[in-house]
Amino acid sequence: MANKENLKLWKPGESGNPKGRPKGSLNRSTIARKWLQTKSKIFNPITNQEETLTQEDIATLALIKKVRMGDVHAYKALMDSSYGQPKETIDLNQIAEQPLFLDVPENDSDTEDSKAKEKE
Repeated sequence: MANKENLKLWKPGESGNPKGRPKGSLNRSTIARKWLQTKSKIFNPITNQEETLTQEDIATLALIKKVRMGDVHAYKALMDSSYGQPKETIDLNQIAEQPLFLDVPENDSDTEDSKAKEKE
């Protein structure tokens, strides 16, 4: 826990980091994009030819290879990045009309909660 003596409130218009981020410094996504665009000469397993591809292409080919080997998580990642994640819609009216648990009887006295209440 913080020592209350060390805590300071900033005055209006004052910053806790007055120098801030250096001008011209790149953020993480900019650096990642830069490195994903670098090219390498590799053997493309789909075309069976040596090609010059970006790191992004190489990563996508690696994902496709995993998909072809039956990796369901890789398939989901590939589909989500290709077509976007499916939108999930919930009909709140339908949920309100139906009981939450269909298979539980109305008077279920075999639960641990009901047994604990009986003992009290």
